[in-house]
Amino acid sequence: MLARTPKPTKVFDTFWRFAVERQNLFYRRIETPSASQWTDDAILERHKFTNAYRAADRVSQYLIRNVIYSGDQTPEEVFFRTILFKLFNKIETWELLKDQLGDITWREFKFQKYDTILTKAMANKATIYSGAYIMASGRSAFGHAKKHRNHLGLLQKMMDDRLPDRIKQAPSMATVYDTLHDQPSIGDFLAYQYAIDLNYSTLTDFSENDFVMPGPGSLRGIAKCFSDSGNLSPSDIIRFVTENQEHELEKRGLKFNSLWGRPLHLIDVQNLFCEVDKYSRVFHPEISSADGRKRIKQLFRPSSKPIAYFFPPKWGLNDKTPENLEGARDTLF
Repeated sequence: MLARTPKPTKVFDTFWRFAVERQNLFYRRIETPSASQWTDDAILERHKFTNAYRAADRVSQYLIRNVIYSGDQTPEEVFFRTILFKLFNKIETWELLKDQLGDITWREFKFQKYDTILTKAMANKATIYSGAYIMASGRSAFGHAKKHRNHLGLLQKMMDDRLPDRIKQAPSMATVYDTLHDQPSIGDFLAYQYAIDLNYSTLTDFSENDFVMPGPGSLRGIAKCFSDSGNLSPSDIIRFVTENQEHELEKRGLKFNSLWGRPLHLIDVQNLFCEVDKYSRVFHPEISSADGRKRIKQLFRPSSKPIAYFFPPKWGLNDKTPENLEGARDTLF
């Protein structure tokens, strides 16, 4: 069957306007961090949205600098640190473990020691998981009443199953995804997210345009942006949009300030569809959502902690980041 071009709705125009302004907001916050206002868009000003580029988000930035590239760079240790961090996906939980354990390493991992620290934190009313996405409890696979114990058990199983070596030898990102997806309680969305996180490291070196797996929010955004998929799958639509980004922006007379010369990749477009699903609940209230959601839950609260941007060195961006910002901002389109 010959592929047909997807039929866009007015939300697809909003998709590109949102991407442009969200990226502009990213740069304005860097250039004028003390400003009282970074955007004239009332929705973006009031509500929390991820960056146009996933790797530029605060948690991803912490992961890349403080977890992946801080410590032993052997495959076992990089994998262990990355997945441990992502199981909870919360900076405060990682820092709690660091404070209590010192170096976080697989070679010194003891289930009981980690469990004791996390159980005590929960008893003291600490939240050890991020609210960004929901991790399955894993109880059916590991049998623990406490969710974090099942996740520690999952990590131990991954290490015992030699996942670091298997992923290091994987011929494609799709293979990495499949390897992770085969683990208990790791579904489509998390397997893809973890594959991207591991690909920030030296463990793998695939293009972020090799493979994509849309999550639930992205699927909702795609459904709002296109009334007819043109017989393309959601993954195909993400690829179609990624490959045609320059044309789509030019057609709308929009100027997109790339990430210091790096265009949007599949993971970024996947995320943007998720964010435009949220944005359109307010901007296009007349367009119903498949899940019935009509508002954006999270409000934007600026952090007092500045980010010293650091990207995977293999991307070649770190000589262009804010520390070397003067004259380095590269407009792609």
